[in-house]
Amino acid sequence: MKFNILVADDEMNIRRGLAMGLADEGYNVYEAGNGLEALKIIASKEVDLVITDLKMPEMTGEELLKNITANYKNIPVIILTGHGTIETAVETMHNGAYDFMTKPLNLDHLFLIIKRALSTRQLILEHNELQAQVEKMKASSNMIIGKSPKMRQIMETVEQVAGTRASILLTGESGVGKEVIADAIQSLSDRRDKPFIKVHCAALAEGLLESELFGHEKGAFTGAIARKKGKFELADKGTIFLDEIGEINQNVQIKLLRIIQEREFERVGGEETIKVDVRIISATNRNLQEEVEKGNFREDLFYRLNVVNINIPPLRERKEDILLMATAFMNQFAKENNKEITAMDSKVMAILYNHPWKGNIRELQNCMENAVIMCRGNILTVEDLPFAMRKEAGDNYVKIRLGTSLDNAEKTLIMATLDMCKGNKSKAAEVLAIGRKTLHRKLDEYAEN
Repeated sequence: MKFNILVADDEMNIRRGLAMGLADEGYNVYEAGNGLEALKIIASKEVDLVITDLKMPEMTGEELLKNITANYKNIPVIILTGHGTIETAVETMHNGAYDFMTKPLNLDHLFLIIKRALSTRQLILEHNELQAQVEKMKASSNMIIGKSPKMRQIMETVEQVAGTRASILLTGESGVGKEVIADAIQSLSDRRDKPFIKVHCAALAEGLLESELFGHEKGAFTGAIARKKGKFELADKGTIFLDEIGEINQNVQIKLLRIIQEREFERVGGEETIKVDVRIISATNRNLQEEVEKGNFREDLFYRLNVVNINIPPLRERKEDILLMATAFMNQFAKENNKEITAMDSKVMAILYNHPWKGNIRELQNCMENAVIMCRGNILTVEDLPFAMRKEAGDNYVKIRLGTSLDNAEKTLIMATLDMCKGNKSKAAEVLAIGRKTLHRKLDEYAEN
């Protein structure tokens, strides 16, 4: 994507020189001699970032900034100023400017600010697009939220198999959303209006699971004071979802295999054979093939359950879906807690995108619920995130004291980045968004001094 940058400065030499430098960096550049000209360009062109001088005739940089922040909220503005007006420039930061630089300009530093500002704008635009996508998904019958290639492939598979009677095995780490996929399959199947029974196999004691699934007769065991229908009987003509199927014992495995093959079973302690028509969707975070090899899971049952396998990848392998799901959770919890939260700021989006999410969607859901509850305004900020996540993000920041010269601040940032990249200069240059030659030149300067 080629970004469009508007340079507004009444000093032609500075404006033209900066425009040429930006063009060499690959940007499209518009020029304006004052604030009024700049506004006309913004109104008629697609502008991604504005660089403006403070002191200009007809309309000052301050007035231009106020107009942009009021009418074009997602366009970052970088203020250029002489040494005598730094206090005014700092004030503009409070009024919405992205950053400011003093003249004469350090182009390497300016280009670094520009790249970060454009990254922020890109995040905001993506967030707006995410909101639109979430609203579109809410309006459709599709319950799966995701735009990554892996999730699109899963959606296609779900649509393809939903209308069949085939047994489906959902695999993946804990918290990746296996139950959501099961819900989507059920909602698209011709059994959508029939019973949909969910059983968490790992939550039930070994002795109770058989009774829970198949029911029992009165007196079948101590405490069985009345006949009880099991989940399979209740799910007749519908679907049963067996979560954590890898936890069931051999006895239950045998009865489950019989249901799949013969579509019949007896209650615990009973002799009556009960016929059922039930579609089975099962899920596990275990590798059932390995469990078969260990003798913990019946091979014949494994193949019966695994007619169609849908493997849901962990969140860290589909980063394109993180902000989309975070937006959906933000909207959900804002509504549940009667809060008017419209967006999350760019720093929050960056932290969410880069977090490892070892707990997958479940961890993301918990994080967003916490953030919404803690949010005091209408935009989620870093301060609203859980403490552990804020601390983790803080470890990636460099602290620079106020009063530090720009050269020393730049040196601190470069050396810290080089340390983070374990001495890899190419990687450090990429992170800093500067050329390798520029990095080598600066390191040579530091060595000389």
